Amino acid sequence: MKRWKKIILILLFLFVVGQIPFVYRRCQLGAVQQKINESNTNRVEVKNDSFKTYRGVIHVHTNLGGHSAGNFNELIRAASSNNLDFVLLTEHPSPLYDTAKQTLNGKFGSTLFVGGNEISSKQGDRFLILPGDADANKDTTEDTAPLLSREKQAGKLALITYPEKYQAWTTGAQNFDGVEVYSLHTNAKNFPRFLTFFDYFWSFGAYPELTMARFFERPNGNLQKFDELTANGKRATLFGASDAHSNIGLSLSDRANHDFLKIQVDRYETVFRLVRLHVLLPQTEELTQESLLKAIADGHCYIAFDVFGEANGFDFRAVKTNENKLMGDEIALSENLILTARAPLVARFVLFRNGEKIQESANVAETTFAVHQAGVYRFEIYLDALNFTNAPWILSNPIYVR
Repeated sequence: MKRWKKIILILLFLFVVGQIPFVYRRCQLGAVQQKINESNTNRVEVKNDSFKTYRGVIHVHTNLGGHSAGNFNELIRAASSNNLDFVLLTEHPSPLYDTAKQTLNGKFGSTLFVGGNEISSKQGDRFLILPGDADANKDTTEDTAPLLSREKQAGKLALITYPEKYQAWTTGAQNFDGVEVYSLHTNAKNFPRFLTFFDYFWSFGAYPELTMARFFERPNGNLQKFDELTANGKRATLFGASDAHSNIGLSLSDRANHDFLKIQVDRYETVFRLVRLHVLLPQTEELTQESLLKAIADGHCYIAFDVFGEANGFDFRAVKTNENKLMGDEIALSENLILTARAPLVARFVLFRNGEKIQESANVAETTFAVHQAGVYRFEIYLDALNFTNAPWILSNPIYVR
């Protein structure tokens, strides 16, 4: 046999052998998906007579503001197929028209859409502003502190996005409502691209959500910064975002936008199943733009990686005689103060005080903690049985014990 043929055969053999880990991983993902399906079937909904949970996504773009290939029809269908109660759109601004006004606003089907903007200050600090406005394109000329003051005076919800790049932590620009501690888009940038290609080839068609979730990681740096802020007296909401663009893939179309070939990786339908924001509203209160944004500002919400298990019904509160507070609330320290947390699935509950782990309870669906010190308390919940040990299932907002 000629030498070049031997080389080709050797390379072919090495390529085939090199695919074994990816084929094995597809089998692993199949087993994980089966566990998730079984646990979702057996989940025990935590009943709450006072509050109702609404689930949705935040930080979503369409082709209206650029940087996205997604259109309104795709977005509405994706929200409907995922049974989302709300979608918070954050369109990039345009100097020619008001993208927040021109995007989806109001109810479409059973989903509430709120039009907002993603803006940037003169220093490059970036925010999600909800609802948005026609002046969003002018924000790049303003410093961070006056920009935030103007938006807050206008009654807007101002949320820091890309906190790892934020520069104004120590300059007095504290007039924001929340911090995006987890971004699916940012996490995806850290995927090992060469290995990801083969994982997608073997597994994405059958298990698109789990193929993406395999690379999820706890946002250590952003959580540390959030804990430092709140421990030093700042009240803020932590939230997780999709940063959905629907722009990764390959397509061939004519000038009338008729597709002859379309391979889409980050479809809205897929992305919206991964990380969601679950918001708590009183049973007597309707879901409206105003009630939704206020609940987020108050921290009455939690991040859930629903790809690992349906998290609706998670409950975290502080309880003492004649007083009962939700995550996001403040309560005075007293001798009989108890923290309680419950989830619809058996999991590992990790309790933090001012960013330090103080209690861990494994293989339980409920846990309690007697509070003897003031501080900022929050829970992280993990589903260890899925072998995603570094990826949380739920990140709660804190309760402030003063």
